[in-house]
Amino acid sequence: MEFSFAVIAFYAAILGLVAPYIYARSEEYGALLPPAIAMVVGSVLWGALTWLGFKYTEGYIWVIIMVLMPLVMVLVSSRLAHSRIRTRDAKLRG
Repeated sequence: MEFSFAVIAFYAAILGLVAPYIYARSEEYGALLPPAIAMVVGSVLWGALTWLGFKYTEGYIWVIIMVLMPLVMVLVSSRLAHSRIRTRDAKLRG
């Protein structure tokens, strides 16, 4: 289990390094939010899939986590950036 957590943490760190180049509005949410989102998603998915009966040695659990972590990271980051831009524009208009 500890090795699996280390792999998820390492993958989240890699996603965090790549995130500013994936989505251009990274200045809206900072450098640590995307890997934090990926880490939370990976941990929750790992726990849920383990609870559902997936074994650590099967490839399905790894594929699901490795695909959903970046997808959720990009979606949440983009929604957050859009929300911050909209809120800032509303405050500037008065």
